[in-house]
Amino acid sequence: MSEQYVLGLQEIDETQVAVVGGKGAHLGGLSRIGGVHVPDGFCLTTAAFRRVVAEAPSVEERLDQLSRLDPEDREPIRILSAETRRAIEGVAIPGDLAAAILRALAPLGEEAAYAVRSSATAEDLPTASFAGQQDTYLNVVGPAAILRHVSRCWASLFTERAVTYRQRNGIDHRDVQMAVVVQRMVFPQAAGILFTADPVTSNRRIASIAAGFGLGEALVSGRVNADVFTVRDGAIVARTVGTKRFALHAVPSGGTRDVAIDPEWQERPALTDAQILRLAQLGRRIEEHFGHPQDIEWCLVDNDFQIVQSRPISTLFPIPAADDGENHVYVSVGHQQMMTDPMKPLGLSFWQLTTPRPMAEAGGRLFVDVTRVLASPAGRPGFLEAVGRSDPLMADALETLLQRDDFIRPVPDGGPGWTPPGSGASAPIETDPAVVTELIERGRASIAAAQRDIGTRSGAALLDFILADIQELRRVLFDPWSLQVIMAGMEAAWWLNDQLQAWLGEKNTADTLTRSVPHNVTAEMGLALLDVADVIRPHPEVVAFLRDVEDDGFLDDLATLEGGADVRDAIRAFLDRYGMRCVGEIDITRPRWSERPGMLVPLLLGNVRNFAPGAGKHRFEQGRQEAEKKAREVLEQLRALPDGKRKADETKRMIDRVRTFSGYREYPKYGMVSRYFLYKQALLKEADRLVRSHVLRDREDIFYLRFEELYDVLRTNQVDHRLVDERRDAFRAYEGLTPPRVLTSDGEVIAGAYRRDGAPTGALPGLPVSAGTVEGRARVILDMAQADLEPGDILVTTHTDPSWTPLFVAARGLVTEVGGLMTHGAVIAREYGLPAVVGVVDATRLIADGQRVRVHGTDGYVEVLP
Repeated sequence: MSEQYVLGLQEIDETQVAVVGGKGAHLGGLSRIGGVHVPDGFCLTTAAFRRVVAEAPSVEERLDQLSRLDPEDREPIRILSAETRRAIEGVAIPGDLAAAILRALAPLGEEAAYAVRSSATAEDLPTASFAGQQDTYLNVVGPAAILRHVSRCWASLFTERAVTYRQRNGIDHRDVQMAVVVQRMVFPQAAGILFTADPVTSNRRIASIAAGFGLGEALVSGRVNADVFTVRDGAIVARTVGTKRFALHAVPSGGTRDVAIDPEWQERPALTDAQILRLAQLGRRIEEHFGHPQDIEWCLVDNDFQIVQSRPISTLFPIPAADDGENHVYVSVGHQQMMTDPMKPLGLSFWQLTTPRPMAEAGGRLFVDVTRVLASPAGRPGFLEAVGRSDPLMADALETLLQRDDFIRPVPDGGPGWTPPGSGASAPIETDPAVVTELIERGRASIAAAQRDIGTRSGAALLDFILADIQELRRVLFDPWSLQVIMAGMEAAWWLNDQLQAWLGEKNTADTLTRSVPHNVTAEMGLALLDVADVIRPHPEVVAFLRDVEDDGFLDDLATLEGGADVRDAIRAFLDRYGMRCVGEIDITRPRWSERPGMLVPLLLGNVRNFAPGAGKHRFEQGRQEAEKKAREVLEQLRALPDGKRKADETKRMIDRVRTFSGYREYPKYGMVSRYFLYKQALLKEADRLVRSHVLRDREDIFYLRFEELYDVLRTNQVDHRLVDERRDAFRAYEGLTPPRVLTSDGEVIAGAYRRDGAPTGALPGLPVSAGTVEGRARVILDMAQADLEPGDILVTTHTDPSWTPLFVAARGLVTEVGGLMTHGAVIAREYGLPAVVGVVDATRLIADGQRVRVHGTDGYVEVLP
């Protein structure tokens, strides 16, 4: 039976995580790499853990209780996890299992010193390192002590920090098991950590080494000041030698103690230059073996490096694939689209089929390779100016990269330039409202034709139709006339802001002049939901019913209530026009409001509670009057200036132009999302057929296939379930990553900064996108479904897209971490007259929910008030 419970490290490889846990599997893999030395030892398998836990009283009941807790329920987690550990530690190790452990110890030396180390099945994986979540015991001497510490390792699967970590990462406690590694202790002169990628910038070409004297545990736990060495391309490029006042050493009788370091040694490097370079080279060999950048724990024993642990660095953002060996610079599409969450494979492939530019994938996000335009002296200035208007942090990051002479090689002036959207049209467009209405009608007719024709297709013919219809979508989206209208509105706003600041000293005047413009389909949506609330408000029974809604099948039940039929019809009418929208709507796989109307209920109840009847129409009319009043004031002031008539006439033309064209900017995306919903509904019907035919296990499995792979499934009635599972797991991992604005092919994340003066000390800088100053209570909202805004609150979130618009009607101001001057949140904030600052780095972390803040939407900063 001993083979079932004990495996030598030489018998293990990295594929055996389920048997020996992440640490054990990696140590087994390390032991197979030529030139890599690993201390001798063995691993108690997860079978031993399962046997012991099965004998522990009440563990299953406690796991049930833990699974029902929120990660923030700290006290109940503390109590239940402590009870679970005591129950496991209280189980005597069965005799045959203890005998197997002792037999494995015999050839290594029963009275030798050992490290007894936890190895959970969900640790040291590429997607979750679990570093420090379970326990390790050093310098354990004697068989009885080893058995005792093995029990402690099993129990450490349920430390409070491990339980909380799993709950935050959505990992079921029953899905994780514990193996235990037992290794001969090494007594190093120096020890530390090697990262084979820069842990700060993520640059894969840089290795970072932290080193100290004695055992590495003191360094890992942060108790000593380490030496830090940076190695790039086989050379030491930076070093910091720490003052190392003590070292951790083993005690002969067992355990460890701190030992003071002689003063003359405290500031000596723990490693020689030759050792540093040899260790970095060793790290590259280990990284190559595992296929991922590694976080490696090492010991130096008599000038020989012993590797005691290696795990993937799980926090690194992946690099887009490129096989040409050249340097590349990528910019995030999600930061421009106000959707930095990962997308599922089907969503990624639909977006790539739609966009006119080639896009690279990494971490479930899309990036554009801008290397060529940055290398072009002709194209670079215009491109950087456009990026700077939209996202100053992205532009500054690119400027920072360009200051490095060695990364981007310039091309001759004849290289590729950059053409702004809408610049290909032949003649300037006239300020004519009929232009906008005609474009909108064309879009509606195109969508109606697609809706009529898609219902007649099925199987592979459906995908043929969708592929052809995407070309029609592209024609509508990138119609030069449409792009010219959008650019005309943007350019008029820029002209007004620039000229009126120069002539009158007023900043961002266009923000007020563009309130309540016609044809802004996104702004109209937020006001339309206020109209639905007007239908609900007179019916207390309906209001009470909606407060108890828990699923999406509530609409039909409304008809049984007084006034309920009218409410149902009003909600359905809203969904007929806007039900294709949702959070993250550019990902076709996201659930739409029409699919889950329950998502609208909290918004509707908030509108019923917070607004008077007729608020939608009143808000629009109020904005229109404010814009007209501002126009009169500006024109009157201009006429009083030298050459005032000319200035006033030019300004009047631009005001007419911005009000005619700026509302249309939201319409193309509305049309695209409408079409995406048609595609999704048709594809899900096919998925349901494949489920009934036992080809798919679940209809949403299609979300983890690319378009061309789905085509093959419909053609062959076969699917690779393993591929679907792998991509589902990868998507979960991607959800924990933060995408960078700018990323290089070295994996380096380039951060930008706001380079301007004038903000008070301690203020949070950002991009001003909607003028005005407002003070209020910050509501930090990461999930729109959990939103609870009261009138006067400041909405603080990571990013917004059109689906967030209904929240804007209650907010008094807006702060986001991501955004630009012409992204949707900025456009709607101006439309509703909300002071707004976007691109505020870490706003949701630096501003606490409930704090009072002051938003300076004109000058671009946020003050957190005492």
